[in-house]
Amino acid sequence: MRVGRDVLIIVLITVALGEVGLRIYNSIDPLPIFYSGNPDRFRGRAFAPFWNFHLNSRGFNDVEFSTHKAPGTIRILGIGDSFAFGVVPYEYNYLTLVEQYLKESGHNVELINMGIPGIGPKEYLSLLVNEGFALEADRVLLSFSIGAAFSESRRRKLLDYSYVASLITYVLERWRKYEGPISVGTYDDNAPTFTDDAYLALELKKSIIFVRNQITRSQMLATGFRRFEERFAEVLSYISEIKRLCDSRNIGLTIVLIPDEMQVSKPLQTRVVVASGLAPASFDFTLPNKLLYASFEELKIDYIDLTTEFSNHSINDRLYRPNDSHWNIAGNALAAELILQYVSAQLQPGNK
Repeated sequence: MRVGRDVLIIVLITVALGEVGLRIYNSIDPLPIFYSGNPDRFRGRAFAPFWNFHLNSRGFNDVEFSTHKAPGTIRILGIGDSFAFGVVPYEYNYLTLVEQYLKESGHNVELINMGIPGIGPKEYLSLLVNEGFALEADRVLLSFSIGAAFSESRRRKLLDYSYVASLITYVLERWRKYEGPISVGTYDDNAPTFTDDAYLALELKKSIIFVRNQITRSQMLATGFRRFEERFAEVLSYISEIKRLCDSRNIGLTIVLIPDEMQVSKPLQTRVVVASGLAPASFDFTLPNKLLYASFEELKIDYIDLTTEFSNHSINDRLYRPNDSHWNIAGNALAAELILQYVSAQLQPGNK
């Protein structure tokens, strides 16, 4: 009996010391595995290694840049989430390629990659206001990830209040769900990020935005999730404010609609539909796009949708990393080609 009591005391003391130690460490060097309401939770560290590249002093996946742009330069801000930040090496990132191609075609352009993983429309607005406007931008190229932009913000769970529990949960999830390395070692375009089951679960959770009606959609909703219509209105309010602020500063705005893999991959669509238990007719994998088209037209927001071209090319080519909702090297190349054509036309004299 005494032995059991002593063991319990030792365990409690160990947990308490671990809790204190982790909290002190996180206050000095914040880690994304611990819950935080800070939008910079997943922002890169200054000069951190990323494949064969190092992030810049602001934690962006780009070269160093000055706050003040050089005379005669057209400065474009590439704002977005992990798609803009990229999962491929720097030289293959679509924003890197667009800048490279524009320069090769004679444009004196600087395209700054300000992508931060894990952020959404609310943080797009905050990033633009707090950092973007000070950079004397001429244009904003906002990468809008269909599969992520309408996701609910992660709600704090009971275990999140404990740093020890959060660390244990992170280690277990890494062991059970992840297969490939993340930005360490040598990049492998064919290495899966998640296990098959884990990736299907992630896509199934996102698929709610593609269900045609609220009655059917409610069958998939977990308690506490809001209706898609409510989330759509909230997202649109942030985009509308970005448009208003850009217009007030005479800054051009173009939104790039980035399709989720299930929107362009028929095999993945089939897996998601089967796993949902709903009839195939319950899904419209272009539904958010259609709603955005109507809203953007009303607000006079310039946009380019990559969904159709990616759907066409996905028939014969793999454009996303295995079990990862982000583009591989080929996907980045295709996106760069499509965006280049659009932006090049905008940069012609008289266009804004």
